[in-house]
Amino acid sequence: MGRTIAIANQKGGVGKTTTAINLAACLAEKGMKVLTIDTDPQGNTTSGLGLDKTKLEDTVYQLMIGSCTIEDCMYKSVVDDLIVVPSDVNLAGAEIELIGIEDKEFILKNQVEKVKDSFDYIIIDCPPSLNTLTVNAMTTADSILVPIQCEYYALEGLSQLIHTINLVKDRLNPGLDMEGVVFTMYDARTNLSLQVVENVRKNLAQNIYNAIIPRSVRLAEAPSHGMPISMYDSRSAGAEAYRELADEVLRQDNLFKPTGKSTKGKKKEDSEKRKSFNFLTHRR
Repeated sequence: MGRTIAIANQKGGVGKTTTAINLAACLAEKGMKVLTIDTDPQGNTTSGLGLDKTKLEDTVYQLMIGSCTIEDCMYKSVVDDLIVVPSDVNLAGAEIELIGIEDKEFILKNQVEKVKDSFDYIIIDCPPSLNTLTVNAMTTADSILVPIQCEYYALEGLSQLIHTINLVKDRLNPGLDMEGVVFTMYDARTNLSLQVVENVRKNLAQNIYNAIIPRSVRLAEAPSHGMPISMYDSRSAGAEAYRELADEVLRQDNLFKPTGKSTKGKKKEDSEKRKSFNFLTHRR
């Protein structure tokens, strides 16, 4: 059964979508079957993985309002073994349309349960706010990964996010855990980035990844070409940093293989998972 990780932080511009795109791509590169769900109305994860969000019939919006199933809105990305459930601007109105809907916090979870066994990892990109879409992602997820920008206000709002995670854990998803924190936009030329990292490591009682994502022009350019950094510039510092992050995630799950190819080992369901994955071949 696939493990579901939501990438969340209510602050915008912290590298959340960049992390969702590139962690998913690096996990797929290492042999994992990955599903990425874009729950941000901006649809940047969708376009960053090579899909034209203006030409898609079925998206997370249709999924949330009940006019399609999750199988209907799965599309192949530019990365082998990486499937996308896309988003577009219509999703911005979903919160209003869901007012009064019973169990609206579980809509995404109920759909993901149908396909979870077909994937090793499910990565959910959350919007930069604590709304119904984010709660749906947290209710669906096994854990939350929080990107923190290396800036002065790095910890601002993090306590609120952790409080929300704990509320969801208490009331909606008892199995929800804190996956960890990853530093983004690290600038080795400044003392500030180093000070932020040291301060957070000293004061935050959470798992903090060793991988640190650098501030990088190549990372910023890659989405405009509809590619993850591992395809756009495979040898760049950003690509290596996200590969290191993927390795750490795999190590936590005892799936890391030093050869670069990670597998589920002797898992009996493997043949069934690959078989069920074939239903995606008709999607673009």
